[in-house]
Amino acid sequence: MSREITIKVFKHNPTQENAKPYFATYTLEETPGMTLYIALTKIKSTLDRDLSSDFVCRAGICGACGMVINGKPRLACKTLTSEFKDGKIELLPLPTFNIIKDLSVDTGRWMNNMSKRVESWIVSNEKVDISKIEKPIEPKVADEVFEQDRCIECGLCVASCSTAIMREDFVGAVGLNRVVRFQMDPHDERTDEDFYELIGDDEGIFGCMSLLACEDHCPKNLPLQSKIAYMRRKMVKVK
Repeated sequence: MSREITIKVFKHNPTQENAKPYFATYTLEETPGMTLYIALTKIKSTLDRDLSSDFVCRAGICGACGMVINGKPRLACKTLTSEFKDGKIELLPLPTFNIIKDLSVDTGRWMNNMSKRVESWIVSNEKVDISKIEKPIEPKVADEVFEQDRCIECGLCVASCSTAIMREDFVGAVGLNRVVRFQMDPHDERTDEDFYELIGDDEGIFGCMSLLACEDHCPKNLPLQSKIAYMRRKMVKVK
C-alpha cells in the first residue's frame, strides 16, 4: 500500500548574489522499493527542475550521492524511504565540503588536496618497467591492502567527524586510511618515519579523537577503527 511522504530539502545557490539558504518541501507518493535516489529524481523531473543533487552509479559504488539524511551522513541511493516510518525526511548537504548548489558539494577538490597531503602513491626507488609483471606479494597481504582500497571517497566519514568540522586541514579517516593502505603495501619503500612527516601532527593521526563516527557511517564497512589505531601506535613509536 502506497503512502504520501514529505521530503524537506536544503536549497542554496552560492553563485547568486545575496542568495539566502532556505528549505523547500515536496510531497510525493511513495512506491515499493523507493530509494532517496528515486525520490529525488522524481522531484527533479516533476516538481522542481532547479533542485541540484549528485548521482552516478545508483549502486553505492561511486559515493556521489552522500548527504545528511535526517541528521546522519548516508548515501541516498542506498537509503529506502520506507525506513522512515513517519514519512518525513529532511535532507542537507554534507558539512566540511564547499557547497556547489543545494545538496551538491565539492568533495573532489577536498579529496584531491588530501591525496596530495598524504602523498597517495607508491614511493619506490625501483625503476618502473610496465613491460614486466608487477612484483608479486603474499595473498594475505594483498587482501589487507585491497580491503583499504575499497574506500569510495564518498566523504561520509569526513562529514561525520568532529575533528574535521573543527579543523579545516584535518586529513580525516579517508586520509588516514589511505596512509595505512600504502604503509601496508610492500611495493612502497617508505618508512614509518616518512609517514610520520606526513601525518604526525594534529591535522593527521593525533587529531583523531577516536569518537569513531567515521566507522559508524562508512557505507563500505571499512575497519577504520582498527586501522587508525594501528597507525597511531606506529606513529607514537616514531615520536
